[in-house]
Amino acid sequence: MINGVTFSPLKEIRDERGAVLHMLRNDSPEFTTFGECYFSEVFPKAIKAWKQHSVQTQNISVPVGRIRFVLFDNRPHLSEDILEKFELGRPDNYQRITVPPGIWYGFSCIGNESALLVNCADLPHTPGESIVLPYDTDQIPYAWKI
Repeated sequence: MINGVTFSPLKEIRDERGAVLHMLRNDSPEFTTFGECYFSEVFPKAIKAWKQHSVQTQNISVPVGRIRFVLFDNRPHLSEDILEKFELGRPDNYQRITVPPGIWYGFSCIGNESALLVNCADLPHTPGESIVLPYDTDQIPYAWKI
């Protein structure tokens, strides 16, 4: 497990009318402060990778669809790089992942329908605060399957 990355199971309260999907509360251990909250639609087989924030923490969940999420940790204090991949989404893996600054991340929709990702970051977007690489960069040892 990458140091500083956490997974938090999320509540889903269902009845005959639909569901309420929890995401983040201000009394959650991972909550520090509110910066901005946004949704990202991901089309089937689309890849959104790679990004690394220098100070912003990501709190991400997938209320609609399925996402393959990949993390790459090559922070200088490590003796070796770490790569992790996992799937998030409903109905069977509705969780929040908290990604601290310094971790590369990317994701892809793995279903036949669009997925919706929500991110409640601790700081508002600031130009220049993050680094973006193309999904097929040779700097990260992961080959996305399209």
